[in-house]
Amino acid sequence: MQIEIRDLGHIDYERALALQLDLVAQRQQEKIGDTLLLLEHPPVITLGKSASENDILVPRSTLEAAGATVHRITRGGETTYHGPGQLVGYLIINLYEHQRSLKRFVYNLEQVFINLLSEEYGIQAGRDEEHRGVWVGTEKITAIGIAISHGVTMHGFAFNVNTDLSHFQWIIPCGITDRGQTSVATLLGRPVEMPVIKERLSRHFKRQFGYQD
Repeated sequence: MQIEIRDLGHIDYERALALQLDLVAQRQQEKIGDTLLLLEHPPVITLGKSASENDILVPRSTLEAAGATVHRITRGGETTYHGPGQLVGYLIINLYEHQRSLKRFVYNLEQVFINLLSEEYGIQAGRDEEHRGVWVGTEKITAIGIAISHGVTMHGFAFNVNTDLSHFQWIIPCGITDRGQTSVATLLGRPVEMPVIKERLSRHFKRQFGYQD
């Protein structure tokens, strides 16, 4: 079993979403195999199906001044921030060919980051009983939001690598008011090279989901 991992670099949200929708349609028609897109976005706030406009805590003028945009999207969950220094992954995978349980799929995705952080950076991360994603103590380091369209997954994860964490003050992240956010750079006390962490993430992802190199 194989997966194509494509590095899109820096790309605006609307372009990436259009590409993602096109690839989902191709995957549904079996024109392509499973695909993982790795990328960074300019500052953007996305509102999932459960999100409220009240999750945005600052005036739109503040967001506009920072070059940030707002998009309501089809994934599950609430409000999320994406921005430079955050590694975003969009998963276009046939769930029913791969493993039929979405719960198990999300569990395995969380495990990718738990293993990556522990084995590559000595950071002990884990799950939270109440909230999806990957956590270091009470601070989230990876947000996860998946949608399924005719058996194919879309959207995916947002992994705080060198993220400007102050931008999370613009929103109530994922509807959670009593937890914080952290990043690999914050925990290590230094920036992390994005090409290196992309390579390591790709390797751990393939291993966890059983894809061939």
